[in-house]
Amino acid sequence: MVAIIKGALPGPKIALRADVDALPVTEQTGLAFASKATAEYRSETVGVMHACGHDAHTSILLGVAEALVAMRAQLPGEVMLVFQPSEEGAPGNEEGGAALMLKEGLFRDFKPDAMFGLHVFSSVQAGKIAVRGGPLMAASDRFSIKVIGRQTHGSAPWNGIDPIVASADLIGAAQTVVSRRANISRQPAVLSFGAIKGGIRYNIIPDEVEMVGTIRTFDDAMRQQIFADLKTVAEHTATAHGAKAEAHVPDQDGNPATINDPALTAKMLPSLQAVVGAGNVYEPPLQMGAEDFSFYAQQVPSMFFFVGATGPGIDPATAPSNHSPQFLLDESALDVGLRALLQVSLDYLAMKQ
Repeated sequence: MVAIIKGALPGPKIALRADVDALPVTEQTGLAFASKATAEYRSETVGVMHACGHDAHTSILLGVAEALVAMRAQLPGEVMLVFQPSEEGAPGNEEGGAALMLKEGLFRDFKPDAMFGLHVFSSVQAGKIAVRGGPLMAASDRFSIKVIGRQTHGSAPWNGIDPIVASADLIGAAQTVVSRRANISRQPAVLSFGAIKGGIRYNIIPDEVEMVGTIRTFDDAMRQQIFADLKTVAEHTATAHGAKAEAHVPDQDGNPATINDPALTAKMLPSLQAVVGAGNVYEPPLQMGAEDFSFYAQQVPSMFFFVGATGPGIDPATAPSNHSPQFLLDESALDVGLRALLQVSLDYLAMKQ
């Protein structure tokens, strides 16, 4: 859903984004209002929970909208409100999220001069805001590899080609793609396997093994290098076992790195400090998590920031993370997020009037 608030005074155009989707997670917070919703996901009935805080983002943007409408007579410029689905990814191989909204013409008739977004974050203490210019969150890419052998009885492995043993070596060798081939002294990178499937019976060596995983990077040249290196390692390791690897690296379009416009971020830093105090705004380390807000940031100067979600008495370093069934938002984050996004919006519109 998209809405545009037109101020009565001339001025620039900005866009504000909130993601609205939930996750296939069964809530375990024990709260009286904990989600009991269920849905079908990958042919299974699963719980549905706002385990990433997107309900907070939606509430914050609705609050900002109410405030902006109330001051429309004094408001310079125009504000686009973007309520975006599928930030967590569209089902299967469908299109979705920011990329699809842009493809369908989000900026065709309304090209903002700047765009702002936020995310509540469990690793940030409530009452604090974390932001940095330049790279903030990693690019995220999925890969899939199928190792094809030749099925045989488990008692006679010499009569077949064992894709399980080949896959075990492949997974080990793939760790060198980052640790020995990528210059991680320049930018961090991660390569992780998330699932592996092969065989159905204890005494049958199967025909094939399938595995999937994720690659996280900040630098596009390194991103492309890791794609190529993983494909090479997979294919050659399988060949060494007499097997074959079909490596799709990546196997679908991923999210680019989320990069805050340095000049815009520096300009808006005082706005954030005005909300929570200069001592409560800090520069976080690079985050290996990903955000499809990055697609907007590729097209217009943008700033994305984190709002603390972990309440007093809880260590953010050990608090249940976003996506955890125990994820618990301290509701002060709603107030901080609303005031921060509103302050940034009003200050930008005023300075560009």
